[in-house]
Amino acid sequence: MTSVASRPTAPRPSGGTLLQQFELGLNAPICLTWELTYACNLACAHCLSSSGRRDPRELNTQQCEAVIDELQRMQVFYVNIGGGEPTIRPDFWHLVEYAVAHDVGVKFSTNGVRLTPERARWLATAEAVNGYVDVQISLDGATAEVNDRVRGPGSYDTAITALRNLCDAGFRDAKVSVVCTRENIGQLDEFKAIADRYGATLRLTRLRPSGRGADVWDELHPLPQQQRELYEWLLRNGEDVLTGDSFFHLAAFGEKLPGLNLCGAGRVVCLIDPVGDVYACPFAIHEEFLAGNLLADGGFAQVWRESSLFTDLRSPQAGGACASCTFYDSCRGGCMAAKFFTGLPLDGPDPECVQGYGEQALSKTGNARVVPAPSQDHSRRMPAARQPVLLQLRTRPGLENEPGSAPSADPVAPKPAAPPVSLCEENPLAEFTG
Repeated sequence: MTSVASRPTAPRPSGGTLLQQFELGLNAPICLTWELTYACNLACAHCLSSSGRRDPRELNTQQCEAVIDELQRMQVFYVNIGGGEPTIRPDFWHLVEYAVAHDVGVKFSTNGVRLTPERARWLATAEAVNGYVDVQISLDGATAEVNDRVRGPGSYDTAITALRNLCDAGFRDAKVSVVCTRENIGQLDEFKAIADRYGATLRLTRLRPSGRGADVWDELHPLPQQQRELYEWLLRNGEDVLTGDSFFHLAAFGEKLPGLNLCGAGRVVCLIDPVGDVYACPFAIHEEFLAGNLLADGGFAQVWRESSLFTDLRSPQAGGACASCTFYDSCRGGCMAAKFFTGLPLDGPDPECVQGYGEQALSKTGNARVVPAPSQDHSRRMPAARQPVLLQLRTRPGLENEPGSAPSADPVAPKPAAPPVSLCEENPLAEFTG
């Protein structure tokens, strides 16, 4: 963990472009991601936070309200709430109301399991009357066959039903949130058609090799020719599609895509996890990127403004191995999280560098490449009834006998894990005290 420093933050220069100001960090994040819970009714194969079981140390309702109060004082535009499945928390809808009433907009991501027609009507009223409330429905295949292989049987129908409920209730401009994989790049037009059908906006994000995504990244990340296909599709459709700057590494193809085209970790974005730990990047929930804890270190503002990790990230960055590349000013070396979780140096090329340098770096390390071990895993250790098929096909070395992987033919292979010792293993809401 990188501790919270006691020294004052260096004064910000008054000049420079907006992009340069962003690179040096802001006094408050433009938005932040807040994982309210690690509990989830699904077990998606590529889950960034390895969600499934709740952490009994989760912030309670009063602590969450205090965080929202602080975000209001900092004038944070909005908070992007996720999980796990955030709507599982009994106080979730209360926290949405509390945030909006305190001038903090809410965008939440959900698999749709709790978006009934009644709740959709409530959301439509809340958005129309109270202020900014936005809903992102996760969908990783334009067909049930593709989606459910990653997200679990029945999850496609759940997501489509949630979109239909929102549309029927008059909720304006919901988002269809898609993680781009090798299996769904060919469905981009179909995703756009689904969004249009329900009066929604398509949002595409990049597959990162973190959490359970590290186990399936080699199998699921788009191939080089698919990266080009995605880039050209975004050039044609980018004005009507959101990306959250997921694909700035594609700028090395030539023309930049809409957006900031930089890594905002610790500069304009960060993540708060369910127990109050603050990480530099929503895609890097690992102790290497832990800036502090808002309960132990004086609150979120103190961590954001004073942590030594964030201070380092806001310092001028050298290009490292990428500095001599013609396209460095376009792609800025790519994604920090993608490099870290594939075992590449942070000042090296992105593993999906479209000029091929990432592939070269990966091949050079070969079997000697050291992939960081996850610092936490909230996956349910008992097989889940709605477990995605892909979890049977893990390719990461050493996981052949992990729970959820295909049975080994070796008669002396380790036996399956013992029954859970904690109720949280079986029920995401077990021991929840609110």
